[in-house]
Amino acid sequence: MNIVTLLAGVVALLWVLVIGAVVLVVIRSTRGQRVGNAGLVIGIPIILALVLTAFNAGLVFIQPDERGVVVSAVAQKGYRELALMPGLHWIIPFAENVITYSISKQTYTMTSAAGEGPVKGDDSVPARTSDGQLVNIDASVIYSINPDQVVNVHINWQNRYTDDLVRAQARGIIRDTVSQYNVEEAVTTKRLALTATIHDTMMKKLSDNGLILVDFVLRNISFSPEYAASVEQKQIAEQQAQQAKFVVEQKKQEAEQARQVAQGRADAVVIQAQGDAKARVVNAQAEAQALNLIAVALKDQPDLLIYQYISKLSPNIQAMLLPSNSPFIFPLPQLTPPPSTSQNQPAATPQPTPVPTQAPSPTVAPTLTPTPTPKP
Repeated sequence: MNIVTLLAGVVALLWVLVIGAVVLVVIRSTRGQRVGNAGLVIGIPIILALVLTAFNAGLVFIQPDERGVVVSAVAQKGYRELALMPGLHWIIPFAENVITYSISKQTYTMTSAAGEGPVKGDDSVPARTSDGQLVNIDASVIYSINPDQVVNVHINWQNRYTDDLVRAQARGIIRDTVSQYNVEEAVTTKRLALTATIHDTMMKKLSDNGLILVDFVLRNISFSPEYAASVEQKQIAEQQAQQAKFVVEQKKQEAEQARQVAQGRADAVVIQAQGDAKARVVNAQAEAQALNLIAVALKDQPDLLIYQYISKLSPNIQAMLLPSNSPFIFPLPQLTPPPSTSQNQPAATPQPTPVPTQAPSPTVAPTLTPTPTPKP
């Protein structure tokens, strides 16, 4: 409770006392009763009430979120050029009065949702895009009065600035801006640019008229049922196309994977073949080196080959050796009689083998010398 409100209560109480005193004097007079000092009883409360009423009429208290415009009958322009700031002020009673304006943030909403905006029913902004599609825009404008321009707002708009300025400018700017974009851009790729354009244009318009645009909120963009159905069908077709593209990419990946597996197998076969070839070359080189070593050894010791040849023969083979300079081996004569073919024939009596007095000398095979062919 501020002092102006308190003083107004005191003034009201004084006028009640004045009315009570007047009623009392009238009643006593009608009954023939004498009222002593009736003038003082009525006059003093009236004078005091008039003084306090005049004083109270000149006091104005401005709240922190308000500014006061003083309309003056004594000023040259009919108003004070400076608005009253928050606090207690004195004006000329009955010659000046104060109209207060709130400078706090205000929101004006235009929407199709019931109960959200100041207008009942569908208050969305119908607009047509550059490609001829009709869309409905739901939007909110957050604004406030410029504290330094309160007097100009009062002169130009008074309390009509919400409907005649904010609403009218917002709806017109929205329609003009939406007409610069096609429907797909307005909904998806250029929606932020659309909002920014509306915001900048409105900020300039409101600023020229003493208001401050705090923010512009593009809440929703809706379409006609026919266009909404066509958009849905388009999205379904795009999703199907994306699915088909995904399947194709998957098949490509599977084919590439199979090709890489086959290439890996082929590379493995080639590597194995190359390894086998290298192994065979190494084995051949080793065998060649071994043969070279054997050749060198046989060159120095020729009888070593005959020794190895004889040592490799089966122990059951009975053979006689020729001289070392001949490569032939002949089997020994049969020293045991052949087995009997008839069971009724008596077994032959074995003859004693004469024991030579000296070891037989080895048989020398004749050497064939080729006859030279006479030259013509």
